[in-house]
Amino acid sequence: MSSSGHGHTPAAWTGVIIAFIGFCVAGVFMVMANVAGFWAGMVLIGAGAVVGGLMRAAGLGQEPKRSAKPAPQAKAQPQEG
Repeated sequence: MSSSGHGHTPAAWTGVIIAFIGFCVAGVFMVMANVAGFWAGMVLIGAGAVVGGLMRAAGLGQEPKRSAKPAPQAKAQPQEG
């Protein structure tokens, strides 16, 4: 497993599982030449992204990485010349 913990959250797992089911549904209906079923699978793929995002917003996802404090900006000094 990854040592950084990338994607090991309930939000990530739920979003990916829903999207994977949508991918399978869309694939089956594409082979069956059923346009409505294919688009239903595509909607499920989008729903996976939405559900994962909502779960992350609810606190079930990984906290965003905070960068280190920005370096203080040097003040511009006028040139003498």
